[in-house]
Amino acid sequence: MPDSDPSDAPVPDIGEPEIDDAEADEPRYREKPVSFARRSGRMSDGQERAWNALGSFYSVPIERDQALLSVKPGSEVDPAALFGRSAPLIVEIGSGQGHAIVAAAEAAPEKDFLAVEVFRAGLARTMLDADRAGVRNLRLVEANAPEVLEHLLPAASVDELWIFFSDPWHKTRHTKRRLISPDFTPLAARVLTPGGVLRLATDWEDYARQMREVLRDAADFAPAFDGAWAPRFDGRVMTAFERKGIAKGREIRDLAYVRRGR
Repeated sequence: MPDSDPSDAPVPDIGEPEIDDAEADEPRYREKPVSFARRSGRMSDGQERAWNALGSFYSVPIERDQALLSVKPGSEVDPAALFGRSAPLIVEIGSGQGHAIVAAAEAAPEKDFLAVEVFRAGLARTMLDADRAGVRNLRLVEANAPEVLEHLLPAASVDELWIFFSDPWHKTRHTKRRLISPDFTPLAARVLTPGGVLRLATDWEDYARQMREVLRDAADFAPAFDGAWAPRFDGRVMTAFERKGIAKGREIRDLAYVRRGR
């Protein structure tokens, strides 16, 4: 595609999404708040073309429950069937535009990668970049992450679970929406193999400390680092998002935990 393809345009920094009060008038399909807020941005023409042309290969079909981005209970998939082989599986939650996971999948063709994201424009961009790079060991899931871990992925099927720069929801009234919480760790433990690794990163200090406290109290996990913080994960490419946090003077905090044996 030409260099001027609109899908190559940078994504503006729109900050933390505001919760639309109109959501209060919609049917309540979930008992707990989700860690994302809907944004109304349309896909570009290039992203639409990528979705239509590449979705049949990269996108994992999802059986829905009542909510739009839900996963129907009992709709578990077989990773070996998805990829046509048995290989170590790495899952990234909140893959954004896919820069990190596409680079990782290209660098490790012997492993399989699954990107979980709720924003279709980001998934379309991920498909486009993966196809350009010739990456075939990657699949994408458009769904609410906790439901993916609870219903879609088999128990003990994931070797590494990555959550990089998930929304910090820094306003006090919104912190209940943070993904990393005591309710989340059993779901992460469920899908990870014994000895599997949960990797976290954030540029928001308060959230980093919350993550560390939550994992400290999680019986299924043990820290895989010494000291206050883990060293930067060298398998995570430097993205524009991370550079932006550094430019604003924020410390990037990494954490890593091993799934204890069952």
